[in-house]
Amino acid sequence: MLGQELGLPRIEPKGSKDISSRSTKYTDIHNVGPQSLRHFKRTYREALKRQIASGIYRPENPVIVPIKKDFRFRGWAETPRPQTNAVILYIMDVSGSMGDEQKEIVRTESFWIDTWLRSQYKGITRRYIIHDAAAKEVDENTFYRVRESGGTLISSAYKLALDMLKQDYPVGNWNTYVFHFSDGDNWSGEDTKLCLDMLKNEMLPIVNQFSYGQVESRYGSGQFFKDLIERFPSEEKIVASRIADREGIYDSIKHFLGTGR
Repeated sequence: MLGQELGLPRIEPKGSKDISSRSTKYTDIHNVGPQSLRHFKRTYREALKRQIASGIYRPENPVIVPIKKDFRFRGWAETPRPQTNAVILYIMDVSGSMGDEQKEIVRTESFWIDTWLRSQYKGITRRYIIHDAAAKEVDENTFYRVRESGGTLISSAYKLALDMLKQDYPVGNWNTYVFHFSDGDNWSGEDTKLCLDMLKNEMLPIVNQFSYGQVESRYGSGQFFKDLIERFPSEEKIVASRIADREGIYDSIKHFLGTGR
C-alpha cells in the first residue's frame, strides 16, 4: 500500500567517503578456479597457442586438447560503488504530558517510516534523540523502549540535533531528514520562539526536509503546531502533521513521505 501511494524523497548523490557498497563483476581471468567458472574461449586459445608453439598443431586435423596449464577461469573484481548518503534524525518528546499511548504512536510511526526508507535506499544512517527538559542521544533500542517524564524544553533537542548535523554530516555530502514528534506542549513561548528561530536560521538551510508530527494528548496544549504553521505558512521544507490517534498514523506517513523531497 505504501509503495503504491507514496512518493519517495529525492535523495541526491552526495559524497562517497563514508558510505559505499561494492560491485562485483566477473572481469578477471585466473589460472585456477572451479569448473563452473571455466572460460571456454580463453582455455581454447591457450591450448591452441601451446600446440602451435610446440609444433604439434595440424591444420588438416585441427584437434585442440587442453591440458591442465591451459585452463582459464573467470574471476571477479570488486569495485567501490558510492551510495546515497542520507541521515535520518528521529526526535521524540518523552515529557510527562506524553503518555504511554502517545509514545507508542510515535514509535509505531517512526518504525514504519524507518522500515520504508531502509527498504528503498542503501546508505542511510539513523540517529535518535529523546527530550523532556533536556535532550540526549540514545540508541535505537532505547528510543523504542524508554519511559521518561518531566518538563518540556524543545529547544534542547534542536540544539543537540544541530550540533550532530554540523559536526558529523556536512551539508555538501549528506542528505538530511529530521522527524520530530511531540504533543506540542513547550516550557514557554520564549522557548518556542527560540526553536522557530533555530529552524529558520540554522536547520532549514542544511536539511532536505523537517517533519513535525504532533500527537494529540489530553495533557498537552498542542500550541507548537499552531506556532510552527503561523511562522512558516508556506515553507516547502517543513511538513507538519497532526496525529489524533493510531488511525492517523498512515495518513501522517503519507503526508511526510508523499512530498517527494
